[in-house]
Amino acid sequence: MQGLSLWDVLRPRRAEMVERLRSYVAHESPSRDKPALDALAGIVRARLEAIGADVEIIPNMTGGDHVRAHWRTAAGEGPPALILGHFDTVWPHGTLARLPFKVEGDRAYGPGVFDMKAGLVLVEFALRAIQILDLDVPRPVVALFTSDEEIGSPTSRRWIEEQARQSAYALVLEPPLPGGALKTARKGVGNFVVEADGKPAHAGIEPEKGISAIQEIAHQVLAIHALSRAPETTVNVGIIHGGTASNVVAAQAVARVDVRVSTRAEAERIERALHALRPVLPGALLKVSGCFNRPPMERTAGTEALFERARAISRTLGLELTEGSTGGASDANFTSAVGLPTLDGLGALGAGAHAEDEHVIVDSLPERAALLAALLLDLR
Repeated sequence: MQGLSLWDVLRPRRAEMVERLRSYVAHESPSRDKPALDALAGIVRARLEAIGADVEIIPNMTGGDHVRAHWRTAAGEGPPALILGHFDTVWPHGTLARLPFKVEGDRAYGPGVFDMKAGLVLVEFALRAIQILDLDVPRPVVALFTSDEEIGSPTSRRWIEEQARQSAYALVLEPPLPGGALKTARKGVGNFVVEADGKPAHAGIEPEKGISAIQEIAHQVLAIHALSRAPETTVNVGIIHGGTASNVVAAQAVARVDVRVSTRAEAERIERALHALRPVLPGALLKVSGCFNRPPMERTAGTEALFERARAISRTLGLELTEGSTGGASDANFTSAVGLPTLDGLGALGAGAHAEDEHVIVDSLPERAALLAALLLDLR
């Protein structure tokens, strides 16, 4: 009966949800544009206050401000349910003029629509539905929306981890896997830089007096790629640059490395191996810098149990949840790494994140809002 009631409230609001999504997409919010992000934070604050939240703007001097909302419950205080999302996008200002918000058939298109401004809509309408039905959640709810997820969460990580340590579980509104599957595991991400110093010399007259940094980096690239254990661990040198002219033995060269790992043990292995690299060419110098900026989200026993409860709840709505993993990272990596049971991928269905055909399936807006509301109502 509860599931039917949620459907009855949310399905008639489909058009309203689309219009709310349109308004969010119309406000462009690149990750490094503080004025635009702060303005959108104010809009999000007003929308959440309108549905009864106590909302705090978390100031951020080096980027966009973050938003934290708190809903109290008649059941009293206790570890809250944590809803997590972000309102920054990868799209630069002016993208909207070229790729305007539009609805064609069952799809709504626009920059940031899928990743993840639809998540802002889901929170608002899920909590509104609970209020309209005069229901109460079994524990407080905290929603944390951040402004820098797309650039690695450099300023929001501390707030995410702090809130996670105080919470009962986390529901993350990132896009789902194809077909709507939740994400119960994600790879951790590391970024490293390998710099080689050699010695310049004339390449035609006395090359023997030089030490080629490019040759040194070539040796290191082979060693770095040998660290991969696909599919669980992938190591990729994606950028190389060095040298000054074709007739000069290169004195400097740099390789930039992307690492994806499924477990903390693999992260430790890769980090040790990269920092243990040594020059191959006599006289060459090598420097390795970098670290893992997101730990892996491993499928823990707590997350497994949370997913099974969520799947049972989804069936009361006539839905069937599935789960999977992905090589991409999100803020769910942080909540999971501190030990909090976490479900990611609860956002609207669609495709094309970071691509020009980015879109959401319009009918999934009320569906995922109903799912979020049901989880908040039934998870203990």
